[in-house]
Amino acid sequence: MSKILVTDDSDFLRKRTCSILSPTEHDIIQAKDGLECVDKLIKDNPDVLFLDLLMPNMNGFEVLEYMQEHALNVPTVVLTADIQEGVSERCMRLGAIAYLNKPPKPDEVLAALNVALVDAT
Repeated sequence: MSKILVTDDSDFLRKRTCSILSPTEHDIIQAKDGLECVDKLIKDNPDVLFLDLLMPNMNGFEVLEYMQEHALNVPTVVLTADIQEGVSERCMRLGAIAYLNKPPKPDEVLAALNVALVDAT
């Protein structure tokens, strides 16, 4: 069983993503912002990260940059409502393996999870 970290400042969207992932029977942990995410990346050593971009305290881009700078190689799926041109490419340059628009569709989340779990091994 893998450990999945879901990070989003929106309680509703974080819980929605967790509810999509819960039937997979993986261990799901949550973070409400980028600072808490980094703390849990270090302490809990998750296998996969689902990451929002627009958050207070530390945004998703800063989390991705921190992960690169500190060699935290956790397959990361970005979930965001940000549809600006170039955002997806920037996320991929920073190491994300997938980029999904909010609200997340269950089939897309589960497909991204499968790709991330293969990448994690």
